[in-house]
Amino acid sequence: VCVCVSVLISSHMRPLCSCHPLREGYTPPTLSSENLIGLSRARRPHNAIFINFEDKEVPMGPLEAAVQNWQRVCNHPNERRAEEEMRKLFEMRPVWSRNAVKSNLEIHPEKLKLLLPYVAYYMLTGPWRSLWVRFGYDPRKDPKAKAYQVLDFRIRCGMKHGYTPNDMPVKAKRSTYNYSLPITVNKTVPQPASLQEITQSLEGPSNASGRKPAPLRYKLKESAYVFREGTLPPYRQMFYQLCDLEVESLKKIIYQNDGEEEECNERDGWCVSKTSDQLRDIMSGMIKQIIRSKRPALFPTKAKRSSTSSAAGALDMESGEEEEEEDDE
Repeated sequence: VCVCVSVLISSHMRPLCSCHPLREGYTPPTLSSENLIGLSRARRPHNAIFINFEDKEVPMGPLEAAVQNWQRVCNHPNERRAEEEMRKLFEMRPVWSRNAVKSNLEIHPEKLKLLLPYVAYYMLTGPWRSLWVRFGYDPRKDPKAKAYQVLDFRIRCGMKHGYTPNDMPVKAKRSTYNYSLPITVNKTVPQPASLQEITQSLEGPSNASGRKPAPLRYKLKESAYVFREGTLPPYRQMFYQLCDLEVESLKKIIYQNDGEEEECNERDGWCVSKTSDQLRDIMSGMIKQIIRSKRPALFPTKAKRSSTSSAAGALDMESGEEEEEEDDE
C-alpha cells in the first residue's frame, strides 16, 4: 500500500508520488502563492513590517516602499499635521491599537493605512499582538510595556449568564451589511473616497458661493478603546490595552508585580500568570450589573429561575462555546 502526500492546489488534489501517475494530457498548475490555500490571509499591500513574538530583533525604521507611499500622498498641510501628531502620540506612548489612534487623530482611514507603516511596525503574536509599536522600541525588553499589552475581551452571554445574544444591548462588531459569506449575494456598500477626492475636498470649494464644506470627522469615540466603570463597550468583542482599563480594581491586578517582573512570556507578557483571566472575570461582572440595571426583566427571581431551569440547560451549550472562544488566545 502506498501512502503518498497530496498538495491542495486550487480545488484539485494531485498526488506527488510516481505510483499514481497523472492522467494523459493533464498539466498540473504551477505552484505559487496565488493558488496555494494557506492558513492565514494575504498581507495587505501597505508595506507594513510584521513581527512575531519569537523574532529576535525589531525594525528600526520603515520599508522604503512605505516611505514612498506616504510621501506620495503627503501633499497637503493636513497630512503633514497628521504625521506630526502621530509621531507625538508614539513619543508619548510607544504602543497603540488602531482604534486608539483613530480616537486621538483626525485622519481619513485610507491615509491612516499608509501613515501607520511609516511610523511603526505591527506585532502579530504575543501580548502585544494586533498592536502598532514605535520603530526601535522592543516591549519584550521593557517591563513598563506591561501597560501596553492587549486584552481580548468578549461579553459573555447565555442563560447561565442571565441573557442571550439577542437580549444584549451591545451590537456585534460585524454585521451582514459589511460582511458576507462567499455563498451570499454581495450587497452594495459605500465605496471609500479616493485620496484625490479627499485632497480636493480639503483644498477647494464645493459650491458656487465659494463656501467650503464642513470638515469631515473621522475620529472614534473614546469608548472605542477605553473601558470605564458604568459604561458598556460599543461591541461584544473588544481589544483593550491594559493602560486603557480605567478601573481601580483592574489596575491593582495589572500592576500587582511592579518592580518584580523577571521574564516576559508569550501568554502573559510581564504580568502575573492568569492576569487576563482575572481581568475578564471582573469586567464581565461589571457588564452584567450594567445590563441588569438596564433590563431587569432578563434576571428573574429565584422562583422563576427554578421553573425555567430546563430551558437554561438547553441554552447553556451556547455560553459554553463563548467561553471556549475566550480561552483561545
